Amino acid sequence: MLGFSAPAAGADTAKNARKVETSVRIRTAYHIHFGRRRYAHACRRDDVAPGRLRKSDTVHRPPGTRPPPSRTPLKAFEVRLADRFTRPDGMKIDSTLLGTGFDEIPAYARKLEAMGYDGVLSFEGQHDPFLPLALAATTTERAELITGIAVAFARNPMVVAYMANDLQLISKGRFVLGLGSQIRPHIEKRFSETWSKPNARMREFIQALRAIWRAWGEGERLQFRGEFYTHTLMTPFLNPGPNPHGTPKIALAGFGPGMTRVAGEVSDSWLVHPLHTPDYVDKVAFPALDEGAASGGRSRADIEVSAQVITMVGSNDEELERARHGARMQMSFYGSTPAYKVMLDHHGWGDLQPELNRMTKEGKWDEMPALITDEMVDAIGVCGTPSEVGKKLRERNGFAQRTTMILYNETDPDAVQDIVRDLHG
Repeated sequence: MLGFSAPAAGADTAKNARKVETSVRIRTAYHIHFGRRRYAHACRRDDVAPGRLRKSDTVHRPPGTRPPPSRTPLKAFEVRLADRFTRPDGMKIDSTLLGTGFDEIPAYARKLEAMGYDGVLSFEGQHDPFLPLALAATTTERAELITGIAVAFARNPMVVAYMANDLQLISKGRFVLGLGSQIRPHIEKRFSETWSKPNARMREFIQALRAIWRAWGEGERLQFRGEFYTHTLMTPFLNPGPNPHGTPKIALAGFGPGMTRVAGEVSDSWLVHPLHTPDYVDKVAFPALDEGAASGGRSRADIEVSAQVITMVGSNDEELERARHGARMQMSFYGSTPAYKVMLDHHGWGDLQPELNRMTKEGKWDEMPALITDEMVDAIGVCGTPSEVGKKLRERNGFAQRTTMILYNETDPDAVQDIVRDLHG
C-alpha cells in the first residue's frame, strides 16, 4: 500500500525491501501525524476558557427575527446523529490512501470498498488531503470519505466550508471533514498563518463552519463575529444553497484533555491518535470528552469515537517479530513528542519521552525502537495471526464505533479481508 521503490535484485532483496518500507512508514508517519502534535500548553484548560464564545458573540440577528428551533452546536436541520451513526452490529473499519499515487486512487478506493471497508482516509502530508477524496468519490458508492486530518489553522472557515460542501455533493453525502490543529512552527513558519489559543480557536473554527452552512442551508443571515474569525458577507451569487445530502459530519483529532473537550463540545466525531491505550482513553480522555459534551448540551452517546490502532499481523513468530519491529519504530517516533507525554506518564513511561526526543535530535532513529518494551507494544497496539487480530481488535476497541488499522502486515495481503470481516462481526 505504501508504494515504495523496489531495491536492486540480490540476496538481500527482501531484507532491503523491509528496510525501505519501514523508512517510508516512518517518514510518512512524520508527515501525517505531526499534524496532531501539540505543545503541552495547547492541552491546558486555562487556554480554552478565554476563547469561549457566547451565542450573542457569534450571531447577531435583526430585531424581530426568530432563531431556528435549536441553538446547540449541532443544528436540528442537519442530519440527526442517530441516523448518521446507524451501523451494523459489528464495528466500522476504515483504511487509508497512504502512499497511493493519484492515478491509482480511483481503482484502489474501489478495491478497499469491495474488501468491506466502511471508510477511506486521506492525510495532510505531502499532498492536499481533499483532492484524493474527490477522486475516490468517483469510483465508490458506500464508503465514507474522511480527511484524517486536514489542518484547520492552515485555512479559514469559509475556504473549508466550500471545499467540504463540494465534497459532500460529489460523494452524495459520504464526506467526513476531519480536522486537526498542527503545531505552532508549522502554522507560523510553513503556512504563514496565526497561532494562538489552539483549543479556543478550533472551537470557534467549527462554530464558524456551522454558521456558514446554516446561511447556505437555512437562509440564515451570516453574521458570525468571534474572537478569531469574522464572516459577515454572503451574496446570493456566492451562496451554493442547501446541500441535498445535508452538511458533512465534522471529526476532530484531540490528544490532550483540552482539545478532547472541544471535540466533545462541537464535533460529531472524536479521532483517537494511534499512541493510546484503552486505559488512557477510559481514565483520561473520556472524562474530558464527557465534560465537553455536557457543555454542548449532549452526551458521549452523541459522539462517534474513531480509533486508529497500530496493528501487527503475521502467520508465524518470524513474521510477527518483523511486524512488531516496525510498530516499535512508529511508537518510538510518537513517544518522542512532548505533547504525547501525558499518555506515557499515565502508564509510568514518562521518562522515556525526553530520551527519545534527544535521540531524534541526534539522528539515532535506528536505536529508538529498542527502548519500546514488549509491555508497551502490547498495551498500545494489537498483535496476532490473521485469525486472531479481528477478535483482539473488537475486544480492545469496545470503546469505539470505528477503527482504522495502522497496519504492519508481514503475511498474505489477502488476510486483511478476513480481519475486516471479523471486525464487522
